Amino acid sequence: MTEQNPAKRPLKLLLAAPRGFCAGVDRAIKIVELALEKHGAPVYVRHEIVHNRFVVDSLKAKGAVFVDELDQVPDGGHVVFSAHGVPKSVPQNAQERGLAYLDATCPLVSKVHRQAERQVEAGRHIIFIGHAGHPEVIGTFGQVPAGSMSLVETVEDVANLAIANEDNLSFLTQTTLSVDDTAEIVEALQRRFPSIIGPKGEDICYATSNRQNAVKAIAGQCDLVIVIGAPNSSNSLRLVEVAERAGSKAHLVQRANDISMNWFDGVETLGLTAGASAPELLVREIIDSLANHFELDEQQVTTAEESIIFKLPREVAGAVA
Repeated sequence: MTEQNPAKRPLKLLLAAPRGFCAGVDRAIKIVELALEKHGAPVYVRHEIVHNRFVVDSLKAKGAVFVDELDQVPDGGHVVFSAHGVPKSVPQNAQERGLAYLDATCPLVSKVHRQAERQVEAGRHIIFIGHAGHPEVIGTFGQVPAGSMSLVETVEDVANLAIANEDNLSFLTQTTLSVDDTAEIVEALQRRFPSIIGPKGEDICYATSNRQNAVKAIAGQCDLVIVIGAPNSSNSLRLVEVAERAGSKAHLVQRANDISMNWFDGVETLGLTAGASAPELLVREIIDSLANHFELDEQQVTTAEESIIFKLPREVAGAVA
């Protein structure tokens, strides 16, 4: 999107709100930044702290070193666990090696971990609704003994479940799922297993729900919706799906230069949002880039106000100026 177009045509831009960083992402990034301030570089981070290349690259520039596993962290190193959560074996391994670690797991993910432990302690088998291979799913399965949980991704998976004791079940969900898809899967579980026990509160986090509702509020009026987020970001991918279900074309992009001007043929109203790991800086980057081509009529559509802030771990809380 570098060419200048002298004859700008009007483009209505509907900005979804809430969008972008959630409290869990904000907290996780702060933990890495404060660890760097306190200990100096390098600070090691197991996996991407959040699913956003810009954020990861920014932290790398400050001295964070991202690793896949703890064996890549040298003895005496400081390590941070990502916002998605980790299996119990990871902090155990860190303790055995004498590594100083900080857990940046989102508190709402930690809540699901504790629920899983309680359900297993009560003797129930857990049906977990989530996406296979996602770090949050791996982390949650790693909270309980092997065989204690079964994963379902679709309504069809529910029909194919083979459960030994169908009268002693509970279900939990990944925090970044499609609200609508999850509701359908829960209904299918409750039809097949009438005695299944659900969580007391909604497992899908407030930020995921709010961002999906905000997209629903604008997508019906849009010819195209652009979602800023990473291809491995579950909550960002769900925003694309929500927009498409509402009848709009939708594209996931990471930066302004991912956008093709061919997308805008016949587009009079554009929707713009950002997943929970994408900073507002990238939203403004895209708006500035679009302004080179269009006469923008920018309007924000707000469906909720967010004021949640999560406490920092005590190990770094004192480093806050």
